[in-house]
Amino acid sequence: MAGSVRERMIDGAVRLLARQGLQGTSFAEVLQATGTPRGSIYHHFPGGKDQLVEAALDSAGEDTLRALADLAGSGPDRVTEAYLGFWRSLLEESDTTAGCAVLAVTVATRSDEMMARTAAVFRSWRTRLAELLALGGHPTPEAFAATVVAAAEGAVILSRAERSLEPFDAVAAFLIAEARDGTTIGRDDRR
Repeated sequence: MAGSVRERMIDGAVRLLARQGLQGTSFAEVLQATGTPRGSIYHHFPGGKDQLVEAALDSAGEDTLRALADLAGSGPDRVTEAYLGFWRSLLEESDTTAGCAVLAVTVATRSDEMMARTAAVFRSWRTRLAELLALGGHPTPEAFAATVVAAAEGAVILSRAERSLEPFDAVAAFLIAEARDGTTIGRDDRR
């Protein structure tokens, strides 16, 4: 049971970070959102809010990597579509009120440790995407992976701001077409 309480608190923190950001996510809100008892806070997270947020970042990072788990050998367009599909689902399910919990912490934290944690999560996504893109034959997997991650984050922000999937869908269509057509993103043809 203790593991399930801890996991519920972590999942609740991810959801709250994605909707309300770092400053808008308190222990009290996590307890209310998850229905967990007050004594759970320091039992499961003796390091306080930072420890809970770090666990939430790790969980959010793993959730995204799981969305890519079965794509080895897929074409670059399928890999790109799957990654973007994960973010589109989040926007759809939240009626465009939730975004990326990792980005929410990145833009709000003043902690070097927390920033290093968010950088590690983003790097894990870029690395896994690049591996999958390379396996699928993409000519510039690292550059394209960085582009996909950065563009997805920006597209999520635009869709949240405009309360519409249109900006996200426009970016996704462009990236998927670029992946399918053998993109030039990342190539340096200025020789």
